[in-house]
Parts: sequence; structure tokens; C-alpha cells
Amino acid sequence: MFGIQGRLTLLFVVIVTLVLGISGTYAQYSLSHELEVNNQRLRQGVLTRLQTSLPSALWDLDKAKVDNIVAAEMLPPELVAIRVYDTSVGLFSGKVRKDNGSVTQIESDAAVGGTPVVADLAYRDAGAAGNAPKPVIVGRVVVNFSRAQMDATLRSEVQRKVIEVLLLDSILVAALALSLRIVFDPLKQLRDGLHDLATRGSDEVGELPENRRDELGQVIRGFNAIQRRVKAIIARTREAEDEARRAAQQTAKALDDLRRTQESLLQAERLASLGGLVAGVAHEINTPVGIALTSASILSEATEKVHQSVAEGAIKKSDIMKYLETASESTKLIMNNAYRAAHLIHSFKQIAVDQVSEARRRFELREYIGEVVSSLQPKLKKTHIQVEIDCPSEIVLDSYPGALAQVITNLTLNCVEHAFDPDDEGRIAINVRADGEWVEMQVVDNGKGIPPDMLDKVFDPFVTTRRGQGGTGLGLNIVFNLIAKQFGGTITVTSTLGQGASFVLRIPRVTPIEGEDSGAPHADAPLHA
Repeated sequence: MFGIQGRLTLLFVVIVTLVLGISGTYAQYSLSHELEVNNQRLRQGVLTRLQTSLPSALWDLDKAKVDNIVAAEMLPPELVAIRVYDTSVGLFSGKVRKDNGSVTQIESDAAVGGTPVVADLAYRDAGAAGNAPKPVIVGRVVVNFSRAQMDATLRSEVQRKVIEVLLLDSILVAALALSLRIVFDPLKQLRDGLHDLATRGSDEVGELPENRRDELGQVIRGFNAIQRRVKAIIARTREAEDEARRAAQQTAKALDDLRRTQESLLQAERLASLGGLVAGVAHEINTPVGIALTSASILSEATEKVHQSVAEGAIKKSDIMKYLETASESTKLIMNNAYRAAHLIHSFKQIAVDQVSEARRRFELREYIGEVVSSLQPKLKKTHIQVEIDCPSEIVLDSYPGALAQVITNLTLNCVEHAFDPDDEGRIAINVRADGEWVEMQVVDNGKGIPPDMLDKVFDPFVTTRRGQGGTGLGLNIVFNLIAKQFGGTITVTSTLGQGASFVLRIPRVTPIEGEDSGAPHADAPLHA
């Protein structure tokens, strides 16, 4: 690939050669036309003179005069031969030009080179009677013309033009090579400087000399100014990068602190939920245990009285019957309330152990949802809200029951706290259906519904409508993270204001091991860690 200097030189050479070629072609054409006209004029002149001077000499058979006339016409180099023929004798006289340029007499009518031109020689007798003399053909003349001189002149002109073009091209190439160096040497310096600036460190590139006082010197000074500005920008960029790197490190540290704080808050929220569950269950167990204790105390007092009467020997049938009646009622109360307490303790024990242990096991879903709802009865009994469960009995999960209990608890309590006012009657439905290897759970309420501006934020951390009233805004965020991360499922929410809300959960029957892809579609809401 030629550089700009080579292409400019080639362009100028082509243009000059083309112009000189066109000019030379036109000059050659003009010269050829002029030579052709001169040759034609020469032919015409020679023939005219011969047709004027030869007839009278030939009429008189004056060979010397004919030879002189022919010799005089042979002076132009374009004439190769002149032959004069008499009507009776044949070849009367003739001259021929040899290769060395000398003119000699023609002795025989041999072939002669050149282009022959034949003309008749007519003699007019001026002394004849009558008004107009009648011409008499006394012979003919054959003139051989040569184009060698004209062709040589044309060849010489072509050679001269070619030499002229080559000479001018050589001069032009030399002149351009010298003159363009004035422009391209500084441009090469600029190119090298730009290349070094682009490929090497800015500190390694020096400034170009500014000793020129022409336009290119101004360009070089501009380049040096740009280079200084680029170096300043690079220095500021490095400082900004260092500052950004430090800020990124600080941000990463702050993010780690925030994540640890958030995890602590989430753990505290879960423990607070478990603590509330403990308080509620303890309060709920207190009633049957108190009744059982009172009944046992009454039975103990009645037994002591009967024992004393037996010891004194004053036992009566009425005392025994009264004791049996008291014993029967007390035993019935003790058994019923003990069974009730045992059921509450069993449900609480299973839920509490699952939430604390994070153990994975197989469990029957319908029964487990019932146990979770039973553990929430201490809070639900204070409201007018009914919880309905619609779940097939054959659905068995291989998953984390504690995390699922946390999900169901948070969703149910979220409906209790946000969907209804304290004295409102309402309904919460937990509907479950199997979908191949997946389970879809829908938690629906007929409460207030979620405002449209809050619908896209319900799973965000610390988003709550009960700020300052005990709401932390972490309940649904915990649900979202458990469903998305621990179960590998999805959760979506839909709501119409005044018509309740619907949370739809999709989780696999067998929770994937961490790192495996569950094949679940992405949740509609973004993941908030």
C-alpha cells in the first residue's frame, strides 16, 4: 500500500504524462497533417512543372534539356525517381536516387521503389492554324515519391516527445520528493508521536520540537498542547480510578455490613415470630393445665375426706357416692384438658423444632399445614377470621418443613395484620393443588387488598403499611427469599383494592440441592436479598 506521498507523486506523474501525451498526440497529428499537405503540394508542384517544361523538350527530342529538367526536379529528397517516356522510343530519360542519396541516370526500365505517379505530357503547337492550339500527347512521365522522409520526421518527433515526457516526469518526481518531504517529515513525526501516545505510557512520550515557524509548526504546537492536556486528563483519570477503587472497597465493605445487618434482622424477625408463637402457645396451654390442676386439687381434697372418714370408721354410703361423682367429673376434666394440652404441645414442638433445626425430611403437606395453623390459634382466636385449608391428602414433600412453616406463618399473619381491621370478620383460604412435580399453593383473603402503588414493593425489605405500629416490613421479604432461594420456587401476588389479595406459591415436590437448577421460571418480582 502506497503512502500519501507515493500516491500524490504517482497522481502528479500520471496527470503530467497524460497531459503531455494528449499534447504530443495533437502535435503529432498536426505535424503529420502538415507533412501530408506539404507532400501533396510537392507532388502537385513537381508534376505541374514537369508537365510544363518537358513537353517542348521531348517534342524537340532534346535529351540534354530533358536530363537537366529531371535533374533539377530531383533535388527534394522525397523524390525517388523520375522517368520520361516518349510515345515512340519508350524510356527517353530518367534519374533515380540511390540509398546513399546520390542521383544517377536510369539505364533500364527496372522496378523503382516509392509510390509512382503517372502524368501525360501534352505539347501545344503555338504556330498551328486556328484560334486554339490542339494539344498533342508526346509522352508521359512517371514520378516515384517516397514517404521515408516524412515517416522519419514523425518518428523523430515521437522520440523527442517521449524523451520530453520522461525527462519532465523525472524532474517532477525529484521535485515532488524534495518538496513533499517538507510536509511529510513533520507529519511522520506527528504520526509517530500519536502512535507512541496510543501504545505507550503517557509518561514515556516526549513532546515534539517546536522550532518550525510555518503552518506545520502550529500543528506540532497544537499536538504538544493536546498531549499535555491528555496527560493531565490521564493523571486526573488515574486519581479518579484510585478514588473509585477506594470507594468501591468502602461500598463493598458497607454492603457486607448491610447484608450481615439484614441477616441479623431477618434472624431476629424469625426468632421474634417464634417467640410470639411460644407466648401464644404458653397462654393457650395455661387454661387446660389450670383446669386440670384445679380438678386434681378438688379430687385430692375429696380423696383426703373419704380417707379420713374411713380411718374414723364413720364412712357413709352417701359420702362414697358423692366422692365417686366428684372423682368422675374431675377425672373427665383432667383427661380432656390434658389431651388438649398434649395436642397443643405436640403441634408446637414439631413446628418449633422444624423452625430451629432447618432439617430436611419427608412430610405430608396437608397434615403439616394443619399443625402450623393450629399453632397460630392463640392469635387467630382473638379475631373473627376463619382459616380454611383445601389440600389433597396424598401430597408429600421432600423439603424443609421449618422454612415452609415460616412461609405459611408469615403469609397468614400478614393477612391477619394488614388485610382486616381488628373487629372485621374475614376468611383466609389456603388452597393447594399438585401440578406434576410441582405444588402450587394459593393463600387468598377477602380483606382490604393492596394499594396499586404498594403492589410492586410488597416483597421489598422494610416496606410496611404499619410503620410505628409494630410492623417491620420483613415478613414478606423473608417469604420471598425462602421461596426463591431455599425452595427454588416462585411467588407472585395479585390484588384488587377492596377485594382482597392472592399470593400464589410454586415449589417443587423435591427441593433441589443447593447449586442445582430447579427449572422454575423466574419470579415476577425482583429478588431482594
